[in-house]
Amino acid sequence: MASNPLQITLLGATGSIGTSTLDVISRHPAHYQIYALTANINAEKMLSLCEHWEPRFAVMNDENSATELEKSLRNKGLSTQVLSGESGLLQVVEDKAVDCVVAAIVGAAGLLPTLAAAKQGKRVLLANKEALVMSGKLFIDTARENDAILMPVDSEHNAIFQCMPNCLTEQHSSVKMANSTGAGIERILLTASGGPFRTWSAEQLHDVTPEQAVNHPNWDMGRKISVDSATLMNKGLELIEAYWLFDMDISNIDVVIHPQSVIHSMVTYNDGSVLAQLGNPDMRTPIAHALAWPQRIESGVEPLNIFDVAKLEFEKPDLQRFPCLRLCYEAIKTGGSASTVLNAANEVAVEAFLHEKIRFNDIAVLIEQTLEQAEITQDITSLESILEADSMARVISNEIILAKH
Repeated sequence: MASNPLQITLLGATGSIGTSTLDVISRHPAHYQIYALTANINAEKMLSLCEHWEPRFAVMNDENSATELEKSLRNKGLSTQVLSGESGLLQVVEDKAVDCVVAAIVGAAGLLPTLAAAKQGKRVLLANKEALVMSGKLFIDTARENDAILMPVDSEHNAIFQCMPNCLTEQHSSVKMANSTGAGIERILLTASGGPFRTWSAEQLHDVTPEQAVNHPNWDMGRKISVDSATLMNKGLELIEAYWLFDMDISNIDVVIHPQSVIHSMVTYNDGSVLAQLGNPDMRTPIAHALAWPQRIESGVEPLNIFDVAKLEFEKPDLQRFPCLRLCYEAIKTGGSASTVLNAANEVAVEAFLHEKIRFNDIAVLIEQTLEQAEITQDITSLESILEADSMARVISNEIILAKH
């Protein structure tokens, strides 16, 4: 471990990943120091975090929240500087003093700062899968060209990374694992809990409420990600992320429903071996691994008691009841801006569902209709073209919703 504390910018400090990250860091004060914290609009929680961590910078998404936080900090005599908006995010990501960026902003909003961190050659702990889903090749090329260290934080991708052979991981992060098949790897088995509706019929899914959808059986997550898990869209987005992270043909990546969420993913080899990473369903494990790699540190997570688990179950996903996963496979095969459009349409659809504007089953329908109506372009080599595809998809999705009312 480095003698000087690693300076960390935490994007999305008030969310579940941010909370888990801070818990891990609190256990190793000599090795990690918070340089900057960012949040959306929760100025009250950010104030509490600033009191405890005393970061040099705090960034809020909008000026009103930033003004509120600034006033509160000054009243308490705290010296943390407050920034706002996109410019503030980019400043605390690109600062030369920052060694590591934890990218935990949910959705498309996390793309710009995460891409900027890669461009600056930072160590990037990637908890924002949408950055790769939206910008795939551009993101990976940027990271490689600037020698960024890209470490997956999603439990599944972190598990895959841990199951990769030493010849790929000892000297390189996941972003440098091109041609992983040359190391004898045959398949990636991406596990999924199946969400809260794994055993529900199509008729039952028709009447799902937002409250039911956000009640995940194994993981404590935000509302948007919980809905994505319920539709299996979250697993579809992770499928796209794995496709880019590990440079595997999509035909060699399988999704496996594993209700216990004990095996976080597996890698199969050409000698018949299947390596799996197991652990309790707690995000502090992959966060600690990504922070300290290639070393390991204590995370605060209790070791898995295999006798308590008793049994492990596996089944194939039902693409009829959960079409979002099918749409993700198809988006990868289509290529170009298809994944960007899919992600944008899903964000609009989930927001509409949470506000009871559409039904649960309509989420996949809206995404598919948006993909059909959008102009899918193969030329998305620039950030501008990616953002244009994202914006176009959101317009189309919202127009579809309005037409139904």
